[in-house]
Amino acid sequence: MLRPWVAHWVAAVLACRAVAQYSSDQCSWRGSGLSHEAHRRDVEQVYLRCSEGSLEWLYPTGAIIVNLRPNTEPPSGLHVCIKPHVHSQGSHVYLERAGDLRLLLADQDHARGEVRCFMLGEGALFVEAVPQTDISRRITAFQYELVPSRGPGAHMYPYLHPASAACKPCSDEEVLMAVCTSDFAGSGVFGGVAPGPDERSPTAVTLTRLFHQKSRIFSWGGARGRRWSGRVFVPERCGVRQGDGEFLLTGSVHFGEAWLGCAPRYKDFQNLYVRAQQAGANPCQIDTSGEISAQRLVE
Repeated sequence: MLRPWVAHWVAAVLACRAVAQYSSDQCSWRGSGLSHEAHRRDVEQVYLRCSEGSLEWLYPTGAIIVNLRPNTEPPSGLHVCIKPHVHSQGSHVYLERAGDLRLLLADQDHARGEVRCFMLGEGALFVEAVPQTDISRRITAFQYELVPSRGPGAHMYPYLHPASAACKPCSDEEVLMAVCTSDFAGSGVFGGVAPGPDERSPTAVTLTRLFHQKSRIFSWGGARGRRWSGRVFVPERCGVRQGDGEFLLTGSVHFGEAWLGCAPRYKDFQNLYVRAQQAGANPCQIDTSGEISAQRLVE
């Protein structure tokens, strides 16, 4: 239940937004509670307009309202996921909408570094400093991402669907779109599967073709050379097995981790690509037959 003085505080802020302090940035925000330490119930407005970024609040006092206003997709098609740094402390994080607060992350939850997601339309982030006699070592810090709730591979991202991440095959249209628009796309084989937290398994992969990648998830080299290697996260229930043949591997990158999306067998994808090419239905052009070397790859 919302504490009465907090409810009164939020209502006053919403009624008198014009007197609050404002900070604006495109992707990330960094600020200090020392700027209004004498007014410990001040609330500052923060506006972020990117698909991903971070927030760092040193010596938190009072509160900040983080408004995410992306210039990309309609808000109805987006989730927001936030991941606190393990050293983050000093604040509770709520969802705020029309004066109502719903707890998203308690102060003690930050150290676990767990990802929390919500629909963008559910409200803004209300970050409330925990009253402290000594704020000198308190820093609230987290990363955020806007994640489409639909599209190739979205059903396999367990942070959005923690109880029901599905492993259903992608449709032909989803596969063709995934190879063009995913954060990474290539072909290769699955290696060893290690047990991971939160019903996710980090799976080693070796790629003989890499069409494109984001954030250098896969590295070039290895004992045999001419190979890309890395690891992708897969929900455990999807049952990935080592040495099960060559696959098209596509997926998305979230908080520096690669997550598997559409992954049909590579021969099936090649046949699909040829048929779509003959029909003029491919959304992009790739070389499905030859290997791509480190020198030829453009990220």
